[in-house]
Amino acid sequence: MISATLYSDPACPWAYSESPALRVLEWRYGEQLAWRLVLIGLTEQASQYEARGYTPLRGSLGQLRFRRYGMPFSPAPKRRVSATARACRAVVAARLAGPGSEWAVFRALQVANFTTPLLLDEDSELEAALAGIPEVDAHELIAALDRPEVTEAYERDRAEARTAAGSAAELQGKTAATDGPVRFTAPSIVFELDGSRLVAGGFQPVEAYDVLVANLDPTLEREPPPATPAPLLERFSAGLTTQEAAALMAHGNDAPDRVRAETALLELVAAGQAVRQPLGDDALWRPALPREARAAG
Repeated sequence: MISATLYSDPACPWAYSESPALRVLEWRYGEQLAWRLVLIGLTEQASQYEARGYTPLRGSLGQLRFRRYGMPFSPAPKRRVSATARACRAVVAARLAGPGSEWAVFRALQVANFTTPLLLDEDSELEAALAGIPEVDAHELIAALDRPEVTEAYERDRAEARTAAGSAAELQGKTAATDGPVRFTAPSIVFELDGSRLVAGGFQPVEAYDVLVANLDPTLEREPPPATPAPLLERFSAGLTTQEAAALMAHGNDAPDRVRAETALLELVAAGQAVRQPLGDDALWRPALPREARAAG
């Protein structure tokens, strides 16, 4: 089994835009990749962003250039700039409370950050964003953010993320040193197997990840893309964006065909097998619940 460590932060638009590629890796290799999420903690205080010239308008305008990668955005200026530490702590707290639930929390915070007015350093807003996740108790999660065990685990994550000096990521210019030590930028992935360690620093095309995984273990089984999105919605029952579905349906190094994917998804909706939930300037597609399917019929 290949170990895959993802260094990321819910505030990073590059990391959010990498979601389709990460879904492809999950589908192709499944449990042959053992994933671990390490939180970078980009900023502890909003003043750190303000000192670098960030403003709510700059943040919303910056989102416009990420639309080309296909993930949903709602680039309205937020009421102020926010730090990321509280949100990262929430992900760490979820990992401690229920290992594995951190991924759902991370996903929810990413989506809410880029499609709603959420401020990542407002505890009440974090709790509201996590309230619908069945795997976690959102209230208890937020109450735990400053507990010693969460602080200790969060600081371990931050320290690990700041060990990128001399790595392949630094050679590629995919690191940063905004608060001292050279750190991985989001999203960076480190693949490891039997003493071999391969680093994919920062934003990369899915082909880069695929080459690294295939070279680490050429004996892996590789799941081909399905003919329709139905198996994808069954596998990713929490929902997929249109671009994620398109990436998952692409063959080999073919470019994702977004129109083909959306057409197929709409056909599933018409058949009562899927639900389209508006999300930012796009949608989240998920399998229809039995009651929804009956209503559609």
